[in-house]
Amino acid sequence: MEKIDSEKNILGQERVGKLLVKFAVPGIISMVVNAFYNIIDQYFISHGVNYLGNGATSVIFPMATLAMAFAMLFGDGAASFMSLKMGQGDYRKANMGAAAGIIGFIGSGIVIAAVYIIFIEQLCRIFGASDGILPYAKDYGLIISFGIPFSSICAGGASIIRADGSPRFNMIGLLTGCAINLILDPIFIFVCHWGVKGAGWATILGQAANAVLNVIYLTRMTKSIKLTRGIWKQSIGVLWSITKLGISSFVNQLALVVAIAVRNNVLVKYGSQSKYGPDIPVTTLGITMKTFSIIMCIVLGLCTGAQPILGFNYGAKRFDRVKKTFRLTVIISTVISIIGFLLAQLIPQQIIGIFGEESDLYNEFGVKCMKTYLMLVPLFGINIASGVFFQAIGYPVQSSVLSLSKQIIFQIPVTLILPLFLGLDGVLYTGPVSDLLTFILTIALILIYWKKIFNRNQPAIQTVEKSDR
Repeated sequence: MEKIDSEKNILGQERVGKLLVKFAVPGIISMVVNAFYNIIDQYFISHGVNYLGNGATSVIFPMATLAMAFAMLFGDGAASFMSLKMGQGDYRKANMGAAAGIIGFIGSGIVIAAVYIIFIEQLCRIFGASDGILPYAKDYGLIISFGIPFSSICAGGASIIRADGSPRFNMIGLLTGCAINLILDPIFIFVCHWGVKGAGWATILGQAANAVLNVIYLTRMTKSIKLTRGIWKQSIGVLWSITKLGISSFVNQLALVVAIAVRNNVLVKYGSQSKYGPDIPVTTLGITMKTFSIIMCIVLGLCTGAQPILGFNYGAKRFDRVKKTFRLTVIISTVISIIGFLLAQLIPQQIIGIFGEESDLYNEFGVKCMKTYLMLVPLFGINIASGVFFQAIGYPVQSSVLSLSKQIIFQIPVTLILPLFLGLDGVLYTGPVSDLLTFILTIALILIYWKKIFNRNQPAIQTVEKSDR
């Protein structure tokens, strides 16, 4: 077994604060840029098509997120595996993990694209397309489906590139793709008059450019990992190990998909019974979620940046550095979440207005939606930080529970129950109620497992070692 002194790795030497800046800032920029893919489309569609076209992006968003879930299952799993193994000095196993992750996210992207293309209309209905939104959703979704292999390489490859110690390269790739999307959107929509189809083509061409850069890095420019011919054959042996470590990311994304599908369908049902109709609620809550996704991506980028620091130092049993990284991540995440809350409460009309002002009813519900749904987002930060913390140190079950809690365990039942008493407003209150319940569960899990995690007599990695022996 190839062993390399973990003291030589910057993750075990540099000051935690400086490391967090080094890894988190590019991660934050990368995540925010990734979120802008959909927001850019939404902005130009709102001004070049209509609000039904915007509703289409809200319907296709969970489909794209589902594809992302599989890419992150293998990409984030491989990244966690790599960090832990490099912390232990076992770089051969780290190489195997990277290869297994690449096989996983490319294969899943191709399969999902094929399924989406065949069943696009049925999927649009499942994810809440009303009769008015359906034609736009089919046009936009079909094109996005062809680009899923590219988006899978973007998302999965990004995790491995960060774990290899090159977060800046990942950032450059995402910025390149986003710039292409930003340039092509107005050309395809306003000049070529392709409508939502133009937005779809702009998106996948940007993702294709990003994917090409990721492939170049993974085959020619890696730092710590070496993807030799023999490693590809051996990688199958660790595929289950990386899958277990990536399950939290997968569950988190999958839960979001299910929650959006349920929420969209409930919005259509209760919106039809209100003065707003079915299309305004689906569109405005979609705008609320996508604009808030910028804050969410800043927090996720920060936590993702902390992941290799947590994993490496936990693998090396430097628990003081693990604790300091976690605490600093929680504090910064909470501050960012508070900023998101203040923006939603103080300038909701200005935010909604960026994506068009269709009518007084549209504006009225949009403001109410943003202020109500994001009422308790300051509690959001610690949940995400804790989920990534558990994942990074090899506790995927606890991480998955936290990932499931907000979107599945709490939000879906609340989404189905509250509207029975509050009508359409009940859907909006699912946000703060699920945020509160998830916060309570997060604190409970941290208190229960904290001492056990840092017991020096326990093995540093719990989920991988059995299958690696």
